[in-house]
Amino acid sequence: METKAFQKIYTKISKVTKATCSLHATDVGYEEMALVNGRLSQVVKILGDEVTLQIFSGTEGVPTNAEVVFLGKPPTLKVSDELAGRFFNAYGEPIDGGPAIDGEERQIGGPSVNPVKREQPSKLIATGIAGIDLNNTIVTGQKIPFFTDPNQPFNQVMAMVGLRAEADKIILGGMGLTNDDYLFYKNIFDNAGALDRIISFVNTTEDPPVERLLVPDMALTAAEYFAYDKNEKVLVLLTDMTLYADALSIVSNRMDQIPSKDSMPGSLYSDLAKIYEKAVQFPAGGSITIIAVTTLSGGDITHAIPDNTGYITEGQLFLRRDTDIGKVIIDPFRSLSRLKQLVIGKQTRKDHPQVMNAAIRLYADAANAKTKLENGFDLTEYDERTLEFAKEYSDKLLAIDVNIDIDKMLDTAWELFRKYFKPEEVGIKKEFVDAYWKN
Repeated sequence: METKAFQKIYTKISKVTKATCSLHATDVGYEEMALVNGRLSQVVKILGDEVTLQIFSGTEGVPTNAEVVFLGKPPTLKVSDELAGRFFNAYGEPIDGGPAIDGEERQIGGPSVNPVKREQPSKLIATGIAGIDLNNTIVTGQKIPFFTDPNQPFNQVMAMVGLRAEADKIILGGMGLTNDDYLFYKNIFDNAGALDRIISFVNTTEDPPVERLLVPDMALTAAEYFAYDKNEKVLVLLTDMTLYADALSIVSNRMDQIPSKDSMPGSLYSDLAKIYEKAVQFPAGGSITIIAVTTLSGGDITHAIPDNTGYITEGQLFLRRDTDIGKVIIDPFRSLSRLKQLVIGKQTRKDHPQVMNAAIRLYADAANAKTKLENGFDLTEYDERTLEFAKEYSDKLLAIDVNIDIDKMLDTAWELFRKYFKPEEVGIKKEFVDAYWKN
């Protein structure tokens, strides 16, 4: 970033901590960018004329007489159709070897849309993954996270959703990605010929962790351009929000703020909410849907990060490995989309709600049968059938490698019902049994 003649230059730093430096300066704005000894930084606190700057790459080696140049503006992103198919860093600079973007400069991290200007989400986003589309249908304008252990293949699932989802633009915000993960996303999007609709903002493990704090705002500024200005259906994929929250924790701890639960800053709820609340359905047809990944520490759902996330978002999708079939599935018991009732049976086939409920009830019967088996109790003939059904249901519908449309999902469920049960055991309305219980 080049400096301009009229920018104020300071050379007297009063305090240096592990991540920040402080100095006396005037006419400086909150979140304004600056260069400290040539390192990019941002204003995080103003008290009178004392300004505290967070230095993204750390303060090691910064002398008290370092040159501080204020850039006169918060972080910005140039937006235009040229963003499509490109990879950028946390500052919105190209990292794919392509040219700089020529477009309108927009400040990142602006306010979310006024509720009065929003429309109730009502359009289905199909992902081709039955564990989502059949049981936990997502709608445009929804915000929903994957809760998963760090050893689950969540990056593969996010890439699958990105490729299969019916959206005009997919925007990836990658935080703390390994180089392998970054190349995985790049290659899979490139090989699928889908790069023209995918925009990526990436912070890797080799980049300073504090830079992660810019990634969601960069991704969402691009999303707002395509959703609002261009009336497009935009899907934003954010991974991993736990690493984003860890970066918040690093900054607050280094600024000597008193930590809250699990060493997280007291502002964690509002920090997460300002990201997730950018999900919106606009009356003109554009929309921003947010699917995020929150990795769990030892499966702990009560940790401050998933706990706060659960209050803000509209459900969650749980990944777990099914030992019976050796595949990763979307757990039907711990997953929930709170907005699915807005579209199932309305934009999908009329039998969708009944089929979904019947399949999960039978899957629950299988879980009970499994408990009986593990505790040494005899199984009934019905128990045996539910166990066989559960295996095939997991393999053909819950596994993340399933890629079929919703009608095919419903037909598959009917096939499994017929194979293992009598109509009266399934408990579906007679009108649907008459229509779909074909021999």
